[in-house]
Amino acid sequence: MKYGFYRVAAAIPRVEVACPERNAGHITGMIKAADERGASVVVFPELSVTGYTCADLLLQERLLDAAETAVGRIAGTTKGRDITVIVGCPVRWKSLLYNCAVVMHGGKVAGIVPKQHLPNYGEFYEKRWFCPGSDVPGCTSLRFAGQDTVFGNRLLFATGEVTFGIELCEDLWAPVPPSTGLALAGAELIINTSADNEALRKHSYLRRLVSVHSAQTITAYAFTSAGYGESTTDTVFAGKSFLCENGKMLAEAARFKMDEQLTCADFDIELLRNERRTNMTYGSAPRTGSDEYTTIHIDAKPRDGETDRHFDQLPFLPPADETGTACDEAFAIQTLGLAKRLSHIGCKDVVIGISGGLDSTLALLVCTKAFETLGLDPRGITAVTMPGFGTTDRTYHNALALMEALGVTMREISIRDACTGHFKDISHDANVHDTTYENAQARERTQILMDIANQVGGIVVGTGDLSELALGWATYNGDHMSMYGVNAGITKTMIRTIVTHLAENATDSGIRDTLLDIVATPISPELLPGEGRQAINQKTEDIVGPYELHDFFLYHLIKSKFSPDKIRYMACRAFDGIYDTATVDKWLRTFIRRFFTQQFKRSCLPDGPKVDTVTLSPRSDWRMPSDASFETFIN
Repeated sequence: MKYGFYRVAAAIPRVEVACPERNAGHITGMIKAADERGASVVVFPELSVTGYTCADLLLQERLLDAAETAVGRIAGTTKGRDITVIVGCPVRWKSLLYNCAVVMHGGKVAGIVPKQHLPNYGEFYEKRWFCPGSDVPGCTSLRFAGQDTVFGNRLLFATGEVTFGIELCEDLWAPVPPSTGLALAGAELIINTSADNEALRKHSYLRRLVSVHSAQTITAYAFTSAGYGESTTDTVFAGKSFLCENGKMLAEAARFKMDEQLTCADFDIELLRNERRTNMTYGSAPRTGSDEYTTIHIDAKPRDGETDRHFDQLPFLPPADETGTACDEAFAIQTLGLAKRLSHIGCKDVVIGISGGLDSTLALLVCTKAFETLGLDPRGITAVTMPGFGTTDRTYHNALALMEALGVTMREISIRDACTGHFKDISHDANVHDTTYENAQARERTQILMDIANQVGGIVVGTGDLSELALGWATYNGDHMSMYGVNAGITKTMIRTIVTHLAENATDSGIRDTLLDIVATPISPELLPGEGRQAINQKTEDIVGPYELHDFFLYHLIKSKFSPDKIRYMACRAFDGIYDTATVDKWLRTFIRRFFTQQFKRSCLPDGPKVDTVTLSPRSDWRMPSDASFETFIN
């Protein structure tokens, strides 16, 4: 598949205990189904060829012969198909028996991996039948199912698109799972073929274990466990599968189903590789013994077709059921950041410009919460509204209402006369509404705030957000400058969400109504005059593009480190029916051009707290020369 996506299927077949021939039939049917769904790999549960619950029958030569014959039949099913198959089967080596995963592709047995950690407690008695795979060589030869193949506990499998390693069930529960070494040796995908019976609270624990381990190893993790048909003499196997990517659960099967289940997910292998390159804790981890691994190359062709993966339109936003918690946490980070700065410098006064827009609204709310946290008088917050040539009644009255409701010190200073005089001083025609006309207003407002801060012995709190910083949508040494920028780590789309959340949880109905109206107001710098003071004449998103697109571009360029081609592909799918390809192209080019050319503004960015995983502070997460070329990225 294109752009690093790789489809893996986790199969839960019906099992007939101690009947490899019938089990092979179930398995081959599911292989064909996985192939039709475009999977590159399909994994089956532990001992799926015989059934996990055969008990002492596993020591019977007749059953072992039948299992080996069944594997040969299953391998034949893979011939002529671009799919790699992993099944669980007992395997004999040097007169001993091992619990193994068998890898097949193109009609051949590519390799066999033994289970290293055998549970022998509670309901498990695997050491009664099997020897631990930790005692076998890293790689040795073996004849199995009529073929010469390799057998060992240090095997990697490379398909050209991905490198994967295998561990079996209990291996994951070990203090140092085999998958840790496999990942450090280069495996991006871990396969776990398992037989995990049910017990109360065990499922949730296992789910967390898979998720956390995939995050620790920065891997795609495909786990599947035995289901219906296993013996219920003493235990129940409900069937479960997890497809997890770096801690994120992409797909999972329902439990307690009597039917076969095939669960698919498209892993983003490119994303994993980018994360590994970035995470130097992973990069510097000891790799003692990595040279002991043998890589088995599988001649697999990339699958055609488009990914089924869902792309969030707003990647900075949390899932709906976590929105409230995330908003509270973000607000708390901002609040504590400002509180620490004020406490450190012994400051009891701040000055902030209030426009009636989203950014200054959130910044003012942060100021009031920080003052409450420090036990300071909210009248130490000097909130200044500075009407200009483009100010509308809606934003003006919302600014006044919010300041009054919060009990801060209110000041209103019009910038019209000062700017008109300034235009005269520099011989600029006030009827020419160009960059000079707009930036002069922004700088006049900043000068007012800075001078008032000197008057009261306070600091200016900046209101600009992360989206504006990415685009350079700020006037250099105007709204770009402050003593502490509380919104510098939050995107425009997240600010809208936080303000909405704060509004919905406000106890004062007046504050709630004002906040909700601010959220509903079109985003605008209000620097250009309109016809009267009712309609907004200048909408930011008409000029630089929709913030939901720019935040999408920002996240996947900086956090995911994807190419513009992949970002474009994902955006077109995420916003299908909202923006056509031409529109996505237009604003992506705009974003890249502005992101590169406006770096000089970020290079002298005021202090401000990191809130989300992406920040553009030149002192922490983002180091970039101000004169880098965008040619490679835009072409």
